[in-house]
Amino acid sequence: MDTAQDPRPLYQLALDQLEKLFSEAGPENLDRPTPCAEYDLRALLDHVVGGVHRLAYTGEGGLSRDVAAATGGVPDDGWPAALGRARARVTAAWAEDAKLDRPTSVPWGELSGREAVGSYVLETVIHSWDVARALGTDHTLDEALGEAALAIALAMMPAEPRGGAVPFGPVQPAPAGAGAYTRLAAHSGRAV
Repeated sequence: MDTAQDPRPLYQLALDQLEKLFSEAGPENLDRPTPCAEYDLRALLDHVVGGVHRLAYTGEGGLSRDVAAATGGVPDDGWPAALGRARARVTAAWAEDAKLDRPTSVPWGELSGREAVGSYVLETVIHSWDVARALGTDHTLDEALGEAALAIALAMMPAEPRGGAVPFGPVQPAPAGAGAYTRLAAHSGRAV
């Protein structure tokens, strides 16, 4: 990732996409499996909203290790509103330009604020793919956003080591000519 660039607009685009997907994830879909074997769709939505709150908390000056990822208590029809509240918080928390150069603690290490927000672009985009796959709506994903997230993944997520403290499985093969999301998912260790 080019650390000279401001990742916040890209993160907002990733949240736009995620909001569209959350609006499609009605109560009747929440028990569906996802590409993340440990999560059904409800648990994945909880993880994603928790991640947005975690990034907000770090932007507010906190340490990510102090935040539990689970949001808890969101009613089955309340996921779009929960994401909206988290988005408002994270947007406010990262509004000051100076925070982009401040050391920031995220679960995978100490990064500049710029790198932390960039890593959450990746987190948000890959989980958008996961949600879309669970809903059967991968065609709605923004390919340019997928390309940007793939560039971040290739810069920040080495192919090895994987497993253990690195929460990704081995890189999987992607079919020739695959789109950005398929290549991103494969690089993230997901079966495509």
